[in-house]
Amino acid sequence: MKKIGVVLSGCGVRDGSEIHEAVFTLLAIDQCGAEAICMAPDIECNETNHLTMQETGATRNVLVESARIARGNIRNIREVRAKDLDALIFPGGFGAAKNLCDFASKGAAASVDSQVARLLREMVLANKPIGAICIAPVLVAALLGKDLAPTITIGNDAGTAAEIEKAGACHQECAVTGFVVDRANKFVSTPAYMLATRISEVHEGIDKCVREVLALA
Repeated sequence: MKKIGVVLSGCGVRDGSEIHEAVFTLLAIDQCGAEAICMAPDIECNETNHLTMQETGATRNVLVESARIARGNIRNIREVRAKDLDALIFPGGFGAAKNLCDFASKGAAASVDSQVARLLREMVLANKPIGAICIAPVLVAALLGKDLAPTITIGNDAGTAAEIEKAGACHQECAVTGFVVDRANKFVSTPAYMLATRISEVHEGIDKCVREVLALA
């Protein structure tokens, strides 16, 4: 059975993983007969009230919050190595751009959490596929843009696409239910809620993305 790492960034669209995207990722992995290995970094993040969409001034632990989505079956990303996995997938949500990296505040000049960066580089060196959903492709651009010039998508948001290009990656526009494959680098990405207006659109795009990742594994 293939083991697919799923990197979570908290719990909630504004300060962590987008819950629909995370759940659809886990569902697609299971429906493909593979095993999801959930993980997250043990770091703190700023809390957002999801009723007002305003920061509260409090902090939450990313690993503890991510455990809500994983039903407690989660690992500290520090403990995970590329040899443990056949592929790696990043659901979206602002946590991908705020907690796993600082693209939300720094754009093309973003840096990536050290353990996330370490595992991403290990996966690339092992020639194992990586999936990135919604805003999560900015992680790939920030870390690997200058080295690999990967082709990725976040849909068609011009501002975000421009920062991705500045980071050295190539942005390709994509419909919400589609996905973009960089076969040379084994990257697969889909826009999800960067474009979606209906939850069914998110499900369709993520299902296709996950299946393509597994096909490359």
